[in-house]
Amino acid sequence: MDEQTIEAYSTGASRFAAEWRDQPAPVDMYTLLERYFTRGGKTADIGCGAGRDVAWLNDHGFPAVGYDASEGLLAQAEAAFPTLVFKRDVLPALDSIEAQAYDNVLCETVLMHLPPEEVTLACARLFDILKPGGTLYLSWRVTESASKRDASGRLYAEFDAARVREGLGDAQLLLDAESVNLSSGKRVHRLIARRP
Repeated sequence: MDEQTIEAYSTGASRFAAEWRDQPAPVDMYTLLERYFTRGGKTADIGCGAGRDVAWLNDHGFPAVGYDASEGLLAQAEAAFPTLVFKRDVLPALDSIEAQAYDNVLCETVLMHLPPEEVTLACARLFDILKPGGTLYLSWRVTESASKRDASGRLYAEFDAARVREGLGDAQLLLDAESVNLSSGKRVHRLIARRP
């Protein structure tokens, strides 16, 4: 994970948490999770931010733990959802998570915050923490032409989706498409993969 991005999320955590709370709910993503995730299955939200999606997962039959690289965002998540579990871990290593630990893994708009050369390794690790038969939902904001940083210093990396697919090895791809995220209004690439 890009260190400058982690720092931006930590120092601006309350502002980002408020911004995400004010956005419309990502019903398009939630519809896909209800369709493809295993209900009752152990679930991880990698890059959980302020915890909104961890709360939704737990409320809808997907017992979930949230992981994030930013201490500031984790503090926001814990304050907003004190009964839920949040832990610190960082892509691509995810050192605290064992292989084949989860039935469902969500990684919503996180990959674009990694240097492009780490994307394939991060996807391989996300796939590694899935149990056989488990499902991975990945999305990232599509960056046109060249990697850049926003005013807060967050990295938005430009990379080809082939880097993501390469990391997923023998996964069965259930969805692989670009669309506009109904919550943020940004163009995203969504990929749903199942481990054989």
